[in-house]
Order: sequence, then C-alpha cells, then structure tokens
Amino acid sequence: MAEKGKVVLAYSGGLDTSVAVQWIQETYGLDVVALTIDMGAQEDLPGARQRALDVGAVAAEVADARQVFVDYFCWPALQANALYEDAYPLATALGRPLIAKLLVDTARRHGAEAVAHGCTGKGNDQVRFDVGIRTLAPDMKIIAPARECYMTREEAIDYAKKHGIAIDVTRKSPYSTDENLWGRSIECGAMEDPWNEPPEDAYRWTCDPQQAPQQPQYIELGFEKGIPVALDGEELDGPVLIDRLNAAAGRHGIGRIDLVENRLVGIKSREIYEAPAATVLHGAHNALESLCLTRPARRFKAQVASQYADLVYDGLWYSGFHQDLRAYVLSSQRSVTGEVRMKLYRGNAVKVGVKSPYSLYNRSLATYDEGDAFDHEAALGFIELHGLPSRIQSRCQHETLYGADAGARILPPEIRGSDADRN
Repeated sequence: MAEKGKVVLAYSGGLDTSVAVQWIQETYGLDVVALTIDMGAQEDLPGARQRALDVGAVAAEVADARQVFVDYFCWPALQANALYEDAYPLATALGRPLIAKLLVDTARRHGAEAVAHGCTGKGNDQVRFDVGIRTLAPDMKIIAPARECYMTREEAIDYAKKHGIAIDVTRKSPYSTDENLWGRSIECGAMEDPWNEPPEDAYRWTCDPQQAPQQPQYIELGFEKGIPVALDGEELDGPVLIDRLNAAAGRHGIGRIDLVENRLVGIKSREIYEAPAATVLHGAHNALESLCLTRPARRFKAQVASQYADLVYDGLWYSGFHQDLRAYVLSSQRSVTGEVRMKLYRGNAVKVGVKSPYSLYNRSLATYDEGDAFDHEAALGFIELHGLPSRIQSRCQHETLYGADAGARILPPEIRGSDADRN
C-alpha cells in the first residue's frame, strides 16, 4: 500500500486549525503533521501537542522559537520604530515570517508535499504566509482550509462539534485571537461594530486603567545600539525582559490599542491589541533616539519607520527591500545606547528621564542660568541669513503681486483683518 502524502500544518490549537486537521484529511487525503510554534504566548504546549494528536494529526511537534523571535524579529522592528499606522507594534505580523520559515523547514524534514495554515480569504495573514512560503520554497504547495471552503465562525463551531473536536470557543465568546511575546490581537464579536466599546472580557494582559494601582511605578530600561538589554539595572535576555515588562505594564493598564486599520487586502478592519511591553519599549526607544540622533537623522528615520512598518504588515519580510532598510536601521542605531526612566501610571507610559554616553544634549548650551555658553550675538547673523530667502521673495514677488501691503495680503482672508485695522 502506497504511503500517504504529508502536509505540515501551522497548528495553534484554536478553532480554525483544529478543524483544519480533519478537513485536510477528508479533502486531500493527506496525513497531517501539526507544528505548534512557541513565540511566548502558548500557555499549555504539551496540551496543544496532545490536542493535535487527538483531532487526528499523525505527528505533532512543538518548536521553541521565543529567543529567535525576539532577537531577529521584535528587536529589529523596535530599532526601526515600526508602528503600523502609528499605532500597532506589529506583533502578529512579525510572527508570520518566522512561522513560514519553520513550516518550510519542517516540511523538508518530513518529506511533506505541502504546508497549511488556518487563514481566511480576507485577512492579512494569508498574504504574509503565502508570500513568505513561496519566497523560501517556490515548489511547496500551500493549503488554506478556511480560505478554500470558507466556513463562518458559527459553521466552524458546528463542524467541530459534529466531529468531536474539542475547542475553546463558544457562540457567546466568539473572539478570534493571536498571541506572542510582543502582543495580542483580538477581533470578531461585538467589536466588529466600531461604535461598540470593546468588552472588558476581550482583554487578558491589561487591566482597566481605572482599576490600575493609584501609585505610579518607575522603571529603568537599558539599551545598547537600540536593543533593550536591562530592566531596573538587571541584564536580561530578551524574552525574560519582555515577559517582566508585559506583567508590570499590564498591571497599570498600559498597551491597549483600538484601531480601525487599513488591511492589505483593501478593507478596513477594527482590531483590538494588547501590547504592554512593546508600548513601553517603543516609547523608551524613541526617547533615547531623541537624545542621540541629529534632527535630519530623526526626520529621515521617521520616513524609514513608516516604510518598515508597511513592509512588515504587507508580508515582505524576505524581500530585498527589507534587507536594504534593515542595513540603514542598523547604521542609525550605532549611538542609541543609554538608559531611559519610564513612569507607568493608569494606562500611560511616560518618559521622565534619559541619559546616554553619546548624548547630543549640551546643558551649557541649553541652559538659561549661570554657565550659559551659547553665543547670543551669533544668533543675529544666523537670523539674518535664515530669513534672507523670505525677504527676497517678499520684495521680488509679493510686492509686485500684491502691492505695498503684501505682508497682509498673503495671509488667509479670515485673519487679515479689515483695511482700517491694517491702517
């Protein structure tokens, strides 16, 4: 009897991927190898492995990818200040290229002819998975049960019950979630109406800021070349630092993000995120850059950050463009070393102190008190030259166009005032 072909399924243990095991066997006649990837949020890894076997997988593996995820995905995004639409720290999006790589590696090892994921046909993750997999393994077939058969959440629940598949979701609590060390995403249910306030039971990592401690907590973060290396003076590996910071910031209600975002596939989607550690670290990293980077570097870096965030969100991690942007980001972080003191209080993470051996802040130039070393007389010459183009334009163009009162006429009509006022 010929041996069945195999498919490696990215198995989260949730509704969609649990249903996918049975559906793939029925539809394609392939044996399923379940791959569960730990990026820091899987609470019961042995349970997930056993659940995969219980629903019909011929083998189930668990990959510990926490350190790799932090070192090669989270930290590069932090160094780039990558926030999609200035808000979302890209936790889910950053995990997808790593999952794609591990899927391909596992498929090669098992001699599988295909890989599979649980994405629907209108989400962003299908693009991230498919593009990443096809870039790394153009010959690999991709199966996406949720996209191919399109089950609604209710139909998937019914399918699971029909086939005796144990799931941790009900019609009463129909949230779709994704978690890793860098953040948690929540969608579906009542939140699909942007007018509705997110239900409190949607949150797991953060408390209601109104219920947070009445006293603030101060923490100190140490950075080396843009990478967090210490918390309150203790040097820590990335996953440990993020874990501790998630707990501390979550207690103070920090990291809740409610965003109607523009999906890559062309629709708007209301997404709720929890990212306590990422929120604090982005604020601290930005504060340190403000001390260590010049004005043109900061402004250009902001443009790079936007491009970098779009690239991650759009699933182009393995593109040449990413390599190019990454090279610039690494160069920009050479001097981003120092310490940042943050105040955690009732939903807010505020920078209250920053220092660096590479600081561009010169107190003797900035102070208005004794010890002021700034050359005040030099300011006159600077102003003269700085304003020269405006004065020339006023004489050569504005007066010709508008007459002697050109200065008033180039103002918006609503603030010009009357002729009597100008006279």
